[in-house]
Amino acid sequence: MHSTKHNLQILFEDNHLLIVNKRAGDIVQGDKTGDTPLNEIVKSYIKDKYDKPGNVYLGTVHRLDRPTTGVVIFAKTSKALERLNKMLRDKNINKTYWAVVKNEPPKEKDTLINWLRKNPKNNKSTAYFKEIDGSKKAILHYNILKKLKSYLLLEIDLETGRHHQIRSQLSSIGSPIKGDLKYGFNRSNKDGSIHLHARKIEFTHPVSKEQVSVTAPIPKDVIWEACK
Repeated sequence: MHSTKHNLQILFEDNHLLIVNKRAGDIVQGDKTGDTPLNEIVKSYIKDKYDKPGNVYLGTVHRLDRPTTGVVIFAKTSKALERLNKMLRDKNINKTYWAVVKNEPPKEKDTLINWLRKNPKNNKSTAYFKEIDGSKKAILHYNILKKLKSYLLLEIDLETGRHHQIRSQLSSIGSPIKGDLKYGFNRSNKDGSIHLHARKIEFTHPVSKEQVSVTAPIPKDVIWEACK
């Protein structure tokens, strides 16, 4: 991993892909806040590094919520973007997350199946235990990696990628993520983050066909450090 003057932590880069470790507070794509999004920062890094004239092509493969940290993939070519989008749809990209939660989940490891419905008014998803109007099926697998003094570290594998899926599903079993006020944690983190980290991503390179496995270092804070 190397950091750049653009304040990017780059985990992997070749002619087709660029994978970064997103910090809490970064938005992946532009939104109504008008804050500079991560994809624009990555574009200016590419422009500077390769001395590119004109516009830089960059495709956003997937997003992470603003308070979440960890692995984000960008495509530097349209060919890579098209193939990665298809791989996402076909569930050929494995994503592993780490979450620090309060309240021990009912089981050491389990598969959670819910139907999530998003409310655009408050930008929140509610998890239901049966299908309701306008809901989408959400599946994740978790296991407890470590028990800390007041919290637990969970490792999560996503089978579907729904809006606020991990946050909503963990909240539904009474184990909200540290700092996540929106989903039932009792106080926010000072920096506005939540303790949810996209830890690892594994897939077959869309062009070279080699296996790519990228792990994002955890943020520097006392609780994350205790998770090591």
